[in-house]
Amino acid sequence: MSENPDKPNINEAGKSKSDDSEQDLEDAVEGSDAALQKAIKSGSPRTQRVQRPHSSPPRFVTVEELLETAKGVTNMALAHEIVVNGDFRIKPVELPEDSLEKRVKEIVHKAFWDCLSVQLSEDPPTYDHAIKLVGEIKETLLSFLLPGHTRLRNQITEVLDLDLIKQEAENGALDISKLAEFIIGMMGTLCAPARDEEVRKLQDIKEIVPLFRAIFSVLDLMKVDMANFAVTSIRPHLMQQSVEYERKKFQQLLEKQPNSLDFVTQWLEEAADDLMNQKYKNALPAGGGAAGSGDGPMPNPVAVQNYAYLKLLKWDHLQRPFPETVLMDQARFQELQLQLEQLTILGAVLLVTFSMAAPGISSQADFAEKLKMIVKILLTDTHLPSFHLKDALTTIGEKVCLEVSSCLALCGLTPFTTEKEAVLKGQIQAVASPDDPIRRIMDSRILIFLESYLASGHQKPLPTVPGGLGPVQKELEEVAIKFVRLVNYNKMVFSPYYDAILTFILNHSPQAQLVFCLVVFLETSQGEVMLLTKRETPLSGLTIYRCLRTAPRERAPER
Repeated sequence: MSENPDKPNINEAGKSKSDDSEQDLEDAVEGSDAALQKAIKSGSPRTQRVQRPHSSPPRFVTVEELLETAKGVTNMALAHEIVVNGDFRIKPVELPEDSLEKRVKEIVHKAFWDCLSVQLSEDPPTYDHAIKLVGEIKETLLSFLLPGHTRLRNQITEVLDLDLIKQEAENGALDISKLAEFIIGMMGTLCAPARDEEVRKLQDIKEIVPLFRAIFSVLDLMKVDMANFAVTSIRPHLMQQSVEYERKKFQQLLEKQPNSLDFVTQWLEEAADDLMNQKYKNALPAGGGAAGSGDGPMPNPVAVQNYAYLKLLKWDHLQRPFPETVLMDQARFQELQLQLEQLTILGAVLLVTFSMAAPGISSQADFAEKLKMIVKILLTDTHLPSFHLKDALTTIGEKVCLEVSSCLALCGLTPFTTEKEAVLKGQIQAVASPDDPIRRIMDSRILIFLESYLASGHQKPLPTVPGGLGPVQKELEEVAIKFVRLVNYNKMVFSPYYDAILTFILNHSPQAQLVFCLVVFLETSQGEVMLLTKRETPLSGLTIYRCLRTAPRERAPER
């Protein structure tokens, strides 16, 4: 995890022997009264923003540790992707055109197949390479079999007996075409229906070298199909184990990278601080658990978490690092954020249009759906860097006025005047500004709906859609379902860390500072006790988690 060079270092005492740890404790407690009085005089820190958590001191790591950590992160990300993404599929590797890796691969493969062609062209033919290829094909075919495929296993083992094949080659009795025919037939038996056409084409290849090359190409596709079948088969079982697995892997990462909760701590601190001070209440709903500033009741930890997740939908991904515990879902949160921005603009345009049109227009379901589809199509490329919202809204304004005028004419209603069309186009173009009142209203109501759905615990029926969001209700509910599923799974995995951090943040009184910041006993991985003194510096996320985990213990347990 990258560290901010502007952060001051955290002063930590090293490991202390058992015979002088009591003296260190006494020295730390001696200054506690003065520190406590100073904290009380400075006022309760409830309404003050807690500073950004500081990273743990850097330490040297070996290449083996880095590789092991990278492997653990990769496995955790893969398991997470399989569980969260129902459309997850393994795809064949396609190297970029004109890349060095692809050119090297082509050269090596060409040299191998040329060598095989030369051996088979000799008189008598040499089958050393061909027999090795048959052995690889045999192992691949056997890997496709399930435990119950005893007959097929025996058949493959009997026909592709390498010892027998070698004896036939030595005696000049090997019929390589007959082996290829058996291999193609077995591939047709084991392949997925989608590969029937590729297997059928193999029968049209008469030359041995091109045939073997094509066989291996189809076998690679069958390996991908088998891997995807395995993923589909284990997904229900992985769902039951994935929460514990991801938490275990993250804990291992946390032990190797002690600052892996720093951005999470900052993220939750900001959410709690915003709720306590009622900031951004027009942009992000605070929820029922929010409290006012000052000495009022503290926010509910669940409300803080929900509020924090809503903040991810307004995240500046270019300027701010994403919290570590949701990093694997950053692309999904970005996609949800983009979809909500499109819904906000779509809802604002429809609200402006229906408010200015005749009352009978908005009640016609066919016209409302047609107008919505037109605007959605014109906003499709919002995610592209070349997309310009102002130009798109100008086009939308023209198209909307044309459709409204056509509908008014069909209904026999008074057509739009030139002045009214100009006003409607101007209001639609004004939606391009994030400060537009209509757009802000739609944005606020969408987030209120998401917060209500999140607080409801994903129970049916869905919460009532706020006024003005009726035309986009279907799209909004689809986004809400995906958002809540993502949030609930993340909570199940990382709730122990969130609870520990929020317990510290929401009980950030002078007494809590004394307990957590002045003298903290941490349990090291060797089972020893390490004394950590904190006076002016806020705790990192890992320190908070370990503090709360070990606080009730009087001594470090034996491992």
